[in-house]
Amino acid sequence: MLLALGAFLLVIGLMASFWAPGQVKRTPLDTDSVTRLAGTADKLNPASGEVESLDVKATSITKADSKRSDDSVIVFVNTLCLVIDEGDVPDCVDADDPEKRLITASTDVFATDRSTAEAVNGEYLPAGAEEKEGLINKWPFDAEKKDYPYWDGLLGAPVDAVYDSTETLEGLETYKYHVVVDEQSAEVVDGVQGVYSQDKYLWIDPVTGSIIKQSQQELRTLENGDVLLDLDLAFTDEQVSDNVESAKDSGGTIKLVTSTVPLIGFIGGALALLAGAYLVFAGRKEETA
Repeated sequence: MLLALGAFLLVIGLMASFWAPGQVKRTPLDTDSVTRLAGTADKLNPASGEVESLDVKATSITKADSKRSDDSVIVFVNTLCLVIDEGDVPDCVDADDPEKRLITASTDVFATDRSTAEAVNGEYLPAGAEEKEGLINKWPFDAEKKDYPYWDGLLGAPVDAVYDSTETLEGLETYKYHVVVDEQSAEVVDGVQGVYSQDKYLWIDPVTGSIIKQSQQELRTLENGDVLLDLDLAFTDEQVSDNVESAKDSGGTIKLVTSTVPLIGFIGGALALLAGAYLVFAGRKEETA
């Protein structure tokens, strides 16, 4: 019995070491997340021609498209809405909102590798979807202290996310990355060319690759320097806390499957085999006595 138990535990240890990591370190196909940000914006009012200082909030909803996804690639549908935070404003409003609280709204479809988080194109995207490069909505599992290519939707190209430092947020160790876009020519409004700059920080859970916290300063101007949008936006405190708890739960599961279970399997299996072998040897010795 002990020999069988020892062999079973060793098999469990081997599976947890070599097979399980590839299963648990993959973006779940049932991903359905809501991310909330808040901040301020200096925005040009087209009607008056004046730049107004406003409180704003943004809501990003990301859902996995399970029909287009498979074992190695996950397809996402993302909707992003930025509104003036005035009164009891919902997460998003229509373009014909009578109070004109909508600043921007967009929908995007993209695909990423479930392990590396790198963008994937081709057959996974619907016709007309923009092809992307680099990281989009998360970092890879077991993220490293190095620079990563990070997709910038306004530029339509990846930019460098530079490793900056390690910082602990509510008991969770995160890697902080810095993204800088310095006065690049871009389509700052539909059909309007201008100048675009951004200074963004992202705090990443290195175990799961999830974005725990984000802050950004974004500036869009006309080519003559007139301000269209000067945005200062960050994850809300509640969002950061929720992200920390989620990362701790997911990280705990990964650690259990990839570290604790193999350790129990190998040590427990070895002890059971030794004990079983000893009993067999001792039994045979008694029979010959």
